[in-house]
Amino acid sequence: MYARSLGDDGATLGPLEPWQAGEFLAHMDRGREFIGRYNELPDVVRDMESSRAYLRAYAEKTATDSGRICGIRLADGTLVGAVILRTMDVEQGVAEAGCWLEPAAAGRGLVTRAVRLLIDWAVEERGIHRVEWWVASANAPSIAVARRLGMTRDGVLRESYLYRGERHDMEIWSVLAPEWRAAHGRAAGAERD
Repeated sequence: MYARSLGDDGATLGPLEPWQAGEFLAHMDRGREFIGRYNELPDVVRDMESSRAYLRAYAEKTATDSGRICGIRLADGTLVGAVILRTMDVEQGVAEAGCWLEPAAAGRGLVTRAVRLLIDWAVEERGIHRVEWWVASANAPSIAVARRLGMTRDGVLRESYLYRGERHDMEIWSVLAPEWRAAHGRAAGAERD
């Protein structure tokens, strides 16, 4: 198993797999209300069976090169969040990134650091040209992540997302591979740090 450092605080980013369903469910239970403000995941992952099914679906996406899930862990190994490539179309060069975090880990920059690694991998290793970030307009913390990542707001899909009986505007943010490389001082195909 591998893990990538997220910085000096000892936090790491690593794959999540179906055999970790119990740990994933415990994480979801700790953050269910906080995560569920704008994300339907807590409604999907309710018990051990649904937790395993969710991680199995991402294992299949990994196997077919159409998505990814990576867990964010604190220095003590506690799973506190995740970043995903919800969709990844390598042929078209387009992917959609996403994230969540339980409340105890919020405000530490973990998501921004983790998504940076994920986007860097998608652009440099998988040749993704456009990474999208879909976010409810009311989700200010997630919009702040998009800004910190250097993404551009492409537009708003007004009242396009029905969630828990309420219609939400969804913003689409994106970053293109040339923009990503320029922001990180790399040319296409250049070696990573």
